[in-house]
Amino acid sequence: MKLSRGETLLVATHNSGKLREIADLLRPFDIATKSAAELHLPEPDETGATFTENALLKARAAAQASGLVSLADDSGLSVAALDGAPGIYSARWAGPSKDFALGISRIERELREKDTTDLSAKFVCVLALASPDAHTETFEGEACGHLEFPPRGKKGFGYDPIFVPEGLTQTFGELEPAQKHAMSHRARAFEKFLAATGLPNLSEP
Repeated sequence: MKLSRGETLLVATHNSGKLREIADLLRPFDIATKSAAELHLPEPDETGATFTENALLKARAAAQASGLVSLADDSGLSVAALDGAPGIYSARWAGPSKDFALGISRIERELREKDTTDLSAKFVCVLALASPDAHTETFEGEACGHLEFPPRGKKGFGYDPIFVPEGLTQTFGELEPAQKHAMSHRARAFEKFLAATGLPNLSEP
């Protein structure tokens, strides 16, 4: 599915942190963004069993409701010692108010109950692109690392303050946005998205 300069892409999210990151990633490509929240679109129930199923569900619903090509993101934190949890339920662990301090506390508590020294984890992101005529494509990215407590940094969102990517000592919450964009799970999925859509980077000579 090809995209053109000046096109408007609907970002199918009500999460301001995700919207900010996706808009930042799209900025060099002259793509305007609108959010599902901005258009007052309802959030569909995420009934899928995988990141891919949920991303597709959100992208299709937004494209059909808006008549715009829509990009949805389903992502989460997978903790090895918790058998991959919270995974697709990452947002739900933060409770109805999306207070990720609650989710972080639950992860720390469950790891302590496991009495484990394995703090390895990864962030997973699946981007789904859907057109109003029901054409879809998906793109997956991962960022591996480990968890550290207590949380550190306020520059990210969600579980960023406890996740340290491989090769670094800072959490995602401590990194400058440009540093995170260069290595995050979302950035890696986005690279595949760019290759498929053929967008030229206008910031490059």
